Amino acid sequence: MSLLATLLLAAPILPVAAETHYADMVVDADTGEVLHASNVDNRNYPASLTKMMTLYLLFDDLESGKVRLTDAMPVSRHASAQAPSKLGLSPGQTLSVENGLLGLVTKSANDAAVTIAEYLAGSEPVFASRMTRKAHELGMSRTTFKNANGLPNSEQKTTARDMATLARALIHNHAREYHYFATRQFNYQGNVIANHNHLLEWYDGADGIKTGYIDASGFNLVASAKRDGRRLIGVVFGGQSASARDRQMAKLLDAGFNRNPGSSGVQIADLPEQADAETSAARTKAVMQAMRGSHGGGQTPVIARHPQAVGDTDDESWAIDLGSFAQAAKAKQVADAAQNQLGKLVEDGEAKASGAKKKGHHLLYQARIVGLNKDDAQKACHSLTRHHHACRTLNLG
Repeated sequence: MSLLATLLLAAPILPVAAETHYADMVVDADTGEVLHASNVDNRNYPASLTKMMTLYLLFDDLESGKVRLTDAMPVSRHASAQAPSKLGLSPGQTLSVENGLLGLVTKSANDAAVTIAEYLAGSEPVFASRMTRKAHELGMSRTTFKNANGLPNSEQKTTARDMATLARALIHNHAREYHYFATRQFNYQGNVIANHNHLLEWYDGADGIKTGYIDASGFNLVASAKRDGRRLIGVVFGGQSASARDRQMAKLLDAGFNRNPGSSGVQIADLPEQADAETSAARTKAVMQAMRGSHGGGQTPVIARHPQAVGDTDDESWAIDLGSFAQAAKAKQVADAAQNQLGKLVEDGEAKASGAKKKGHHLLYQARIVGLNKDDAQKACHSLTRHHHACRTLNLG
């Protein structure tokens, strides 16, 4: 490769006119070596490639134990109203985490994506903010997410380089879950749902990852294939049709496999460490976001914009209440997470799951930090509500 070509691959490329959607890239999944690149830093609409990040965060929470594959996620009106492609979920029904996951991987179900977002974060906008933060942590500096499924939003943009980075992160940081992307089909309510990624059917070594399409993006695809122990990741934005995009991807991957490793001399950034390198505060924040979707009755705790105080004493009979949960263990986990996040402000308090109360036929447990004075309780609640966590102050004296 010429010096000029090497410099062009390594240097940022300025955005071009909005009507120019096409971009592509091929990288070595293990080394990060860039084997081919075209318009890799132009910002484009990800469409359903968005769901790669939705799944990344779901995998985060599965590995940490915050959620389980068997958890039943409530379906909201907002989730059920999403445009196709969808599973056809109805408000009030539940969807298991694993079926939601498979619905994203195969059918690219928009209703399932929003259901997952609401379960993990309480609302889709809060989840989208978490998606963007994670993207930037991974080095996806030109990516912004505004929803969980990739339906049209003028502010939701990414690049081919960023999507290659996300694919590498999924493969390396979530190796235990990555096999889901190779799912050819799954059965849901008596229907056999096939994967939209048809490379799985005919391209040698293909094992994922995700397709995407909206009018504004054209036909997008991130694909992974492994041959002779070497894995490549391909990205195509702006294909003219699904079949044309797939054929182009096959050509790009074939050319990549034919190149000698190390021949380009250009690499994308190293992946950041996962999990072990996260700070305690980051872990706590993730717990808080995940648990907001897991309380009893399928209702989101009210986020108090101004902490509500009950009573007027200044002794240590005050508490902060963080919402109701169907399981005592989850209530305690949320309380512990809030206490860790708040630090010295509530160091004299005790995180606990209060005695159960009835809601209809269900028992609910209150996540609370007790043993606070009025001033500290109000400051703690103010801090949490500023970060969109449910909280209210109580005088238990």
